[in-house]
Amino acid sequence: MSRLVIALGDPAGIGAEVCLRALGRLTRQRGPIDVLLVGCRRWLQATHRRLRPLIDGDFADPDNLAMLDLPLAGEVEPGHPGALTGDASFRWLDAAVAAVQAGQGKALVTAPIAKEHWHAAGHRLAGQTDRLAQLCDGADAAMLFTAVSPHSGWRFNTLLATTHIPLASVPSRLGPALVERRLTQLDAFCARFSPDPRLAVAGVNPHAGEAGVLGDDEQRWLTPLLEQWRRLHPGRRLLGPLPPDTCWLEAARAWHGIGAAAEAPDGTLAMYHDQGLIPVKLLAFDQAVNTTLGLPFLRTSPDHGTAFDLAGRGLARSASMEAAIVTALDLG
Repeated sequence: MSRLVIALGDPAGIGAEVCLRALGRLTRQRGPIDVLLVGCRRWLQATHRRLRPLIDGDFADPDNLAMLDLPLAGEVEPGHPGALTGDASFRWLDAAVAAVQAGQGKALVTAPIAKEHWHAAGHRLAGQTDRLAQLCDGADAAMLFTAVSPHSGWRFNTLLATTHIPLASVPSRLGPALVERRLTQLDAFCARFSPDPRLAVAGVNPHAGEAGVLGDDEQRWLTPLLEQWRRLHPGRRLLGPLPPDTCWLEAARAWHGIGAAAEAPDGTLAMYHDQGLIPVKLLAFDQAVNTTLGLPFLRTSPDHGTAFDLAGRGLARSASMEAAIVTALDLG
């Protein structure tokens, strides 16, 4: 089974546009791609009619694509989300997961949703990753961002220890058990590309605590945990805890083809959302793919949001969705 299942995200956003753009461009480059779209057929056809005159280049025709049709409960205007669109994106995600679990696809690709409008519809979750974990019997789902540099061909991987939680909640969520699990997940992913992955771990505090002067998390539990992990994995190269403000410098050099890529870590573990996502988006905004680890199937997603301000205008870039589809095809 080589089919991908694609959940089309919030119908008031750019999910449909970037999906049809990506499929059009990739079909020209790679040949036909077997997909099952999950959304509302009538809405998708209307989106195609509206945007086709505005699109300069490849744009897939939804009439030529397989679709699981789950009609919208009302009319949707591009750029005007609400409880209706939030509920639709939630239902479409659930149906897409069910399709993959039933063997109708080898991997799942998801277009962006808006958590605010999930909440407005009564679905009070932190995002798609949390819902995926629920639908997979409480799987230990983790968010990894992966990208292949167009400059050097080097693969850039960053995994988040904690994800969509307030910064004030991070210290209570972090601890040896969580970081050990995330480090093992990162190691397993990176081992797909390198037989001896070189991993880096960012510190929690500025300057990685600077010997306890700026925080004691590193001394109290993170450094002992990393020392224990090294003992249990004697063949692995593990760096850290590193000062977060310099942790990604070697990755940036490898991304731009400066110096030896072998000196850069194959994967970096960030302690919280913005610590990891700021370097990812600075280096690889159009190439990075949100990849969920810990599920019984591969899930990928572009690393951008719904962009309601661009919806319906034919201006959305599809590069990240293209990367998400290619990653699902190649790694699923």
